Amino acid sequence: MKKTAEIKDMTAAELHAKGRDLRHELFNLRLQQASSQLEKPSRMRTLRKDIARVETQLSVLRNTKKAA
Repeated sequence: MKKTAEIKDMTAAELHAKGRDLRHELFNLRLQQASSQLEKPSRMRTLRKDIARVETQLSVLRNTKKAA
């Protein structure tokens, strides 16, 4: 995943798209886990953290728009 600085440079639309892609990948990994085909369980943890980073940045963008 990208560094936090790279996430901060993204627009709200790019962040929404990135979050959707990450959630889709996490869903696929959950399906693999359910069928005992998951090769990298640690990837699920990194995806959850990446989703949190994206959501945090979206929240920051929303709050700065409200304050302005």
